[in-house]
Amino acid sequence: MARVSGPLAPQDRFAGRVIPTSAFGDDTGEAPEALAAVLAAYAAGEADDADVLAVLGESRLLVPVVAVLGEVEVDENGLAHDKSSDMATVLVTGRDGRRALLAFTGQEALTRWRADARPVPVATQLAAASALQDGAAAIVVDIAGPVRFVVPGDDLGALARGWELRRVAGGHAWIGVEAE
Repeated sequence: MARVSGPLAPQDRFAGRVIPTSAFGDDTGEAPEALAAVLAAYAAGEADDADVLAVLGESRLLVPVVAVLGEVEVDENGLAHDKSSDMATVLVTGRDGRRALLAFTGQEALTRWRADARPVPVATQLAAASALQDGAAAIVVDIAGPVRFVVPGDDLGALARGWELRRVAGGHAWIGVEAE
């Protein structure tokens, strides 16, 4: 049996590995039309929270990831250099101490907030589930505009379960099948 030493050839680096495809492989980074329209109507007072939540549940969001410094090393001249860094989603803490996951409708809105953040397109259900898993009490959509929208507690949980928001007499209700 022959042994190979040294680095692998570029074409062999990923041999045997499976790289999953994204459900949003052809995403252009534009805000979904229906979501942009309902948020504009919401800002104009022509739509309410329920209208936005209903569309949001069927939409894609961009969750930003940013580099977070892991370790720093100091060279012989006393200068600090990054030794390692990680990528992380962004949670913000409100004045009341509750945390929220940031998400954006499109690349333009994300860039308004922070141009160096990398967008990860995900279904709103996954963003909501991730927020809950990270201990967040809400998702803040488009924190830097054009229209900021907050998805709080009960609505966040319903979106994470994949429930649908429906209008009923006198208001609205989340409809879904609870897992046994």
